[in-house]
Amino acid sequence: MRSAKFGIGEVVVHRFRPLRGVVFDVDPLFNHTEEWWLSIPEEVRPKKDQPYYHVFAETNESTYVAYVSEQNLVLDESCSPCRHPQLEMVFDRFEDGHYVPKDRIQN
Repeated sequence: MRSAKFGIGEVVVHRFRPLRGVVFDVDPLFNHTEEWWLSIPEEVRPKKDQPYYHVFAETNESTYVAYVSEQNLVLDESCSPCRHPQLEMVFDRFEDGHYVPKDRIQN
């Protein structure tokens, strides 16, 4: 198992699709349903043995939550904030090109 390339709060873009967003969680290996994975066309289906990222994603038309393999992401170099409405639930602010997570209360 390798370390994740992207961290919580980093702004990323998809290599092939018009998706830009903010990482809010990371799975060290694929952790979704087999049905979801098989729904991806075989010629572009990513391998399971890599980190997968939960992303507050946006396009020009919409916002949504995406699950994306590491091989399909690169860092966004625009240094501009995203507009996803759920960002404020997890992040405190946008600073120096990335989002700062809110402090969590420990039980």
